Amino acid sequence: MAGDEQHASLTYTSYLALDEVLRAQRPRSAEHDELLFIVIHQVYELWFKQLLHELAYLQRRLEDGDTPHAVRTLRRVLTILKVVVAQIDVLETMTPSQFTTFRARLDAASGFQSGQFRELEAVLGRRERAVFEHYPEGSQARERIAAAMARPSLFDSFLTYLRAHGYDTPARPDVTQPAGPSDAVQRELLRVYRDDAGPASVCEHLVDLDEGVQEWRYRHVKMVERTIGDKPGTGGSSGAAYLRTTLSSPVFPDLWAVRAEL
Repeated sequence: MAGDEQHASLTYTSYLALDEVLRAQRPRSAEHDELLFIVIHQVYELWFKQLLHELAYLQRRLEDGDTPHAVRTLRRVLTILKVVVAQIDVLETMTPSQFTTFRARLDAASGFQSGQFRELEAVLGRRERAVFEHYPEGSQARERIAAAMARPSLFDSFLTYLRAHGYDTPARPDVTQPAGPSDAVQRELLRVYRDDAGPASVCEHLVDLDEGVQEWRYRHVKMVERTIGDKPGTGGSSGAAYLRTTLSSPVFPDLWAVRAEL
């Protein structure tokens, strides 16, 4: 009976915790556009949470050699990335002068501080201790980023997947280090593409993922340039100047390198 009563009391509002979610927007000014700025960034964080959830599942499917579920998960990740990029269109409806009306109220707050985005970068293969050292000792963000950098990256899981399908891809001896281009990996990737089976489809979806991440970075840079030009960012970041340095860094360099040989 207690269980039935509990089930009956569940509503749309309580299931989604809407009272908490809709109280989570706390503008620091009376400016009309500040609410949009907050909502957009909160939605980004929700999508980052979902991307981390999907990529963890994807790594498990890859390590099990499961092509169908890996491809389906990659398609979902790619669709989420399209939504993340499209949100920039909404943010760009705010002019530089509208942003200026409340920018000073942000104090040291900056998107540069997003722990989930740093964790996402680590899952995709970024390995720089300086990234998590920006976060306080003992903080959840620092611990999550450090843990992600200590685990196999998505590309490491992909190499495991290829081995499960009979390809001689070497395991990286130290997953805590960044994965540079590898001639041995590229030779096997050429075999994968020439076989033109399920693993080749996974390769192409990973290239789509890499391209999607680069598109997000490019649109993010242009949005920042459009909004504040070359002014320093909030929170002590260098703004667009820093973001431009991330534009030419593919997530999976081996998958790009082999394209000239196909």
